[in-house]
Amino acid sequence: MLKKETAPYEDRSFVSLNVSAPEGSSYEYMDRLMNDITDLINDSIPEKKVSLVLTSPGFGTSSVNSGRAHIALVQPNERKRTQNEIANDLSKWAKSYVGGKSNVSERPTISVNRRGGPPIQYIIQAQNFQKLEEKIPEFMKEVEKDPTFSFSDVNLKFDKPEIYVTIDREKAESLGVSVLDVAQTLQLSLSGQRFGYFLMNGKQYQVIGQFDKKDRDAPLDLTSIFVKNKDGLLIQLDNLVTTTEHSSPPQLFHNNRYMSATISANLAPGKSISDGIDAMERIKAKVLDDTFTTDLGGESRDFVESSSNTLFAFGLALLLVYLILAAQFESFIDPFIIILTVPMAVAGAVFSLWLFGQTWNIFSQIGTIMLIGLVTKNGILIVEFANQLREEGLSKMQAVLKASESRLRPILMTSLTIALGALPIALSLGAASASRIGMGVVIIGGTLFSLILTLFIIPALYLMWSREKVHRPEFNVLETSS
Repeated sequence: MLKKETAPYEDRSFVSLNVSAPEGSSYEYMDRLMNDITDLINDSIPEKKVSLVLTSPGFGTSSVNSGRAHIALVQPNERKRTQNEIANDLSKWAKSYVGGKSNVSERPTISVNRRGGPPIQYIIQAQNFQKLEEKIPEFMKEVEKDPTFSFSDVNLKFDKPEIYVTIDREKAESLGVSVLDVAQTLQLSLSGQRFGYFLMNGKQYQVIGQFDKKDRDAPLDLTSIFVKNKDGLLIQLDNLVTTTEHSSPPQLFHNNRYMSATISANLAPGKSISDGIDAMERIKAKVLDDTFTTDLGGESRDFVESSSNTLFAFGLALLLVYLILAAQFESFIDPFIIILTVPMAVAGAVFSLWLFGQTWNIFSQIGTIMLIGLVTKNGILIVEFANQLREEGLSKMQAVLKASESRLRPILMTSLTIALGALPIALSLGAASASRIGMGVVIIGGTLFSLILTLFIIPALYLMWSREKVHRPEFNVLETSS
């Protein structure tokens, strides 16, 4: 069974690492974790050319509890390990840090979504977030148990700690404290709001008001804050408010006008994108009911769209070639015999991919479409010459035998020329050519396989299906005069 993917990954000398800590983690905690990751990168990747490590990047969907590392490697000819081997080793080492969840990714060869990320991005859609909150944890448990995936995460989390503050309005009014006073006191104490600027030594600095960290670390610190009443007396908030702890999503997501959650996953060694999508579909059938809908994103969407578009292009090319041949031969039978060289070539292409351990990807699909035009010329050479011989008065058997014998040399020459021309692609000669190996293997395997079968099967089919041809005496006159 052939593995399916969008395109094989090229060694682009670049690896990315995304790290996320538990919700509610502070910047200081995340900075210490990223410093440990930096030491890991410097110590374990001697092939590193340069690295950029960011704590709490602050752009995109990043938050305080996230970090990123971009690692540029030296050129492939200057190192022993490949990019994929370095990524796999880094992934194993990064998992030893229990303080956060890490994901190592490589840049895909072909991607509409230029931001990269894990190859599997499965989007679950529902009418409301309550249903997502109910089913997402169960879905993630099944994903983590599935051997198809080496890493999994979901962008919609429900574990961000929050404190709800409820003001006792009657008690506050009796003590001379307004709701606005309570709100402003909390904002000035905890929000880190900028009050203004001041100049010192020719430089401008911000004035930010906030309690010291030791005075705002625990939920109990919230109630120990004091607020002034209308008489100027200090009233402790513990007398005015009650606090309850909750957890909620840090961010809500939508897709196709539905509430959504995107599950991202890396594939285990030896698994392909089609395996990952099939595994997600199995989990969907097991966990989700009919009220949920699903979609794909990132490289997974590119894979499905490229597969369907290539199938349409293949069918259209096959139909176009058939119609052109039907117009040239003024027959629907002869072009059909010629077109049967294509299934032989496709069979040889698929067998070659399996034999050399290649995948069914966009490059091998393009090579398969090319085979339609490359291999039909074998059938054209035999059928066209056999028709001419029958118009000269030869029987069907004599005509097809003589045509096969006479056209053997042109068929061998053209087929070997095509195969040798595609050999550099199959051997991955040149820079950034590893992803196109499948195309070369398909062209060589399909051409040679079709070459062998065409010389036997096309004459046999012609003998069975070809209709009688009208004998033209003028050919005898031309032959006698010559």
